[in-house]
Amino acid sequence: MTTVLITGASGGIGLALARRYATDGCDLILVSRSRERLAVAASELSRVHVDTIVADLATAEGPEVVAAAVQRTGVAVGILVNNAGAGLQGPFVTTSLDRELELVRLNVGALLHLTKRLLPGMRARGRGHVVNIASVAAFLPGPYQSVYYASKAFVLSFSEALAEELRGTGIGVTAVCPGPTATGFHAAAGVRRARPFRPRSFMTAEAVAEATVRGVRRNRRIVVPALTHRLLVLAIRLAPRRLVAWGSGVASEPAT
Repeated sequence: MTTVLITGASGGIGLALARRYATDGCDLILVSRSRERLAVAASELSRVHVDTIVADLATAEGPEVVAAAVQRTGVAVGILVNNAGAGLQGPFVTTSLDRELELVRLNVGALLHLTKRLLPGMRARGRGHVVNIASVAAFLPGPYQSVYYASKAFVLSFSEALAEELRGTGIGVTAVCPGPTATGFHAAAGVRRARPFRPRSFMTAEAVAEATVRGVRRNRRIVVPALTHRLLVLAIRLAPRRLVAWGSGVASEPAT
């Protein structure tokens, strides 16, 4: 039986992935900083074996709390889903340095730390998969969300490089790059755009989870769940970078 560890699992895409993997009969290790929300998720998913780990991955010690807890249980993690993430909007010159450093610790540091700690076990067993939740933002610069976009560019580049390193080992690496998704992420990040996205254009977390599971089964290195976003990525790759940055800034300009 495959055990799936999911960070940021108490809501949004993380919880949708937990539900999706539970339907396949996978055991789960759910990680979140919210003890109460984790308990609710574990109760809902009681048809499979669920362990929970309370940890704040935006702190320096958070990722090691998770790694140590997994080591104590002796559970072999077959699929690691690095989903936990945060965003921040505003002109870089005025945004909080503390919040930006926290964002980098969560979006980049925790993902790197957990992959480093859990990958050797997969390598020893000759099988496993690392799933890193990135974003369409990984493909372009993001004025007014510069640190968030840059963090997702790291996730994409790291995932592609690691996938190539692990080619032929039985271990896959997939970077999932959804566009705007109907979760609480944008509200938590304080995103208020002058030209807001239409809510009906958002994907559901369930659709992203389904595309993720399908991509992992096919050992895809990059999964962009929506056709419209795949076309956007193609356009971004063909367009001049300065034009891409300008367009991204127009789309991301904060509301005043």
